[in-house]
Amino acid sequence: MSVNVDAACSYALTTDPPHVLRRSLAGLTASLLGLLLGFSAISPCLAEPADFAALQADARKTFKEKVGPFVKKYCIDCHGTRPEAGINLQSALSSPGATASFLHWKKSVANVKVHDMPPEDAEEIPTEQQRRDFVEWIGKLKFLAERDPGPFVLRRLSKVEYANTLHDLYGVDPSIADSLPEEVVGEGYLNSISPLQSELFLDIANKVVAQVVAGKEEPPTETQKRLFGAPPAEDADLRAAARQVARSLARDAYRRPPTEMELDVLVSVFDLGRENQLNYNESIALMWKAMLVSPQFLFITPAAEVDAKTTIVPLDDYQLAARLSYLLWSAPPDAELSALAEKSELHQPEVLQAQVERLLAHDRSRALFNGFGAQWLGVDKLESQTFDPELFPQMTPTLRQAMTDEARLFFQSIIHENQSVFRFVDSDYTFMNEPLAELYGLGSSIQGLEMRRIKLEDPNRGGILGMPATLATTSFPNRTSPVRRGVWVLEQVLGERVPPPPPDVPELAEQEGKSFEGLTLRQRTELHRSEATCANCHKVLDPIGFGLENFDAIGRWRDKNDAGVAIDSAGQVPGGESFSSPAELKRLMAKRKEDIARNLTERFMAYALGRKLEGYDEVVIDQLMEKLSQDDYRMRTMIREVTSSYLFTHRRVEE
Repeated sequence: MSVNVDAACSYALTTDPPHVLRRSLAGLTASLLGLLLGFSAISPCLAEPADFAALQADARKTFKEKVGPFVKKYCIDCHGTRPEAGINLQSALSSPGATASFLHWKKSVANVKVHDMPPEDAEEIPTEQQRRDFVEWIGKLKFLAERDPGPFVLRRLSKVEYANTLHDLYGVDPSIADSLPEEVVGEGYLNSISPLQSELFLDIANKVVAQVVAGKEEPPTETQKRLFGAPPAEDADLRAAARQVARSLARDAYRRPPTEMELDVLVSVFDLGRENQLNYNESIALMWKAMLVSPQFLFITPAAEVDAKTTIVPLDDYQLAARLSYLLWSAPPDAELSALAEKSELHQPEVLQAQVERLLAHDRSRALFNGFGAQWLGVDKLESQTFDPELFPQMTPTLRQAMTDEARLFFQSIIHENQSVFRFVDSDYTFMNEPLAELYGLGSSIQGLEMRRIKLEDPNRGGILGMPATLATTSFPNRTSPVRRGVWVLEQVLGERVPPPPPDVPELAEQEGKSFEGLTLRQRTELHRSEATCANCHKVLDPIGFGLENFDAIGRWRDKNDAGVAIDSAGQVPGGESFSSPAELKRLMAKRKEDIARNLTERFMAYALGRKLEGYDEVVIDQLMEKLSQDDYRMRTMIREVTSSYLFTHRRVEE
């Protein structure tokens, strides 16, 4: 049952979906890929800060009187028409509120904060107060951005989402998608399909059809009867019957009712099957296969057409249902979400928030850790991370799984109990089984492989800073890495931006040829940062990393290093407060509740949108933070506010 539609499908999947519209049947599945429609034209409503006009006026004045002169005095020589390190401040000065300028301002702030820029050999160096002022001034430029929910990302289903969709709709085992390559995940997912992936999607579609559709002499399977319905009578209009089947199949596959034009294309595929001597069921199966390789199935796309004059619109209910279910469950909308979309009720704030609560309460919400939580914490890399088997024979697959399960169960408990986000840093409980208890040094007090909730007595433990999974993923195969751990705390926990290391500076591990004999890791690192190009960043990173040095490369507690020298875990956090143990470091981190909450909110928003935040997004985040502060920055409240926000529920109409 090939009919050479496979070749057409392979070609079509390499086509850029946003630009392929309503082609003739000659392209067959390429036409299917092109039916990407817009949204209904509804005027968006956005409540801006009451003093937004005043904030915008202040931003303009600050830019003109403060930011411009600072940049021209200290920065423009190196970051002008021929920008160094990818920072183009000449362009940013020309259009300070533009989306493209946002990243340049953020990079500038990061370098200025750690005294990395201007370089020490510059003719003029700003004072510490001027640096702090510059950071504050740049923070105002978000008010120069136009009110805009940002571009709508035509996001392809991830491997997990794709597998879950095939299982939920057609009952096939999710392992049918195992042949797909693993993805490199940023804020969202890739929005294209390579030739290799097109072949794999087509191969999987063939397998799905083969599993569901019975052969000529065999009775139809139960799934086939559910999907295709009863065969039409001999004298029935087969094209009309096929159109009805297409309407039903496409409603589930496209996560919305298909348009009449889409149905025309699908029925044309049915016709192609009949022209090639396929019987009714085989032609229906061919039509279904075309759906499984269409962009409406493989991508989360806009649904309804919009007025050509409209620039910003709300998502329609079908699109909102899909966006929400794939975010929280990594799966298509269930019957209740779909029914609300059918009735156009999901956009109502109270209905939407109630659905968020329902989805989070379900076991399937564990997908939120697998998709977002593991990526945020970095523990998604633990399974494949290498450790020296002679130094760490304990790192078996069983222990690695227990480490990941601890992080997952802890993450889920924060959500389900709606705890404040600072509990990620400072908590008095965790989850463990026997192998993990041994790593924690609790001996045989816990038996078996079942994970269970445990109250912790050690103040150095509890929370993600003292969790073996995060400590292991920020280590090297044979030792700890204070630098990696310092970067992880600053970026992943506090949301600071750490400038990348300068080029041609070797890592500590590459400096073994130097005379380091007898030096502790702390002394070696301090020697490394004595180089001028390294000093500014390392004086911020290293103290935090050494605050966790009592934990070895796989998260076990130790008082002395491998050479028998006592661990020195004293240091300072940005701002000058001192600590002398992981427990004290945790306490200082937890005091930065607002920073932790903002970082997590920004990361979750970026993940939900599938893109980086920029410009006006920061204004919306400010509004969310005001709401969250009134509820002690609780985790489920944060998820509910993000999914109800202007950015999540609206989109820009692209020309």
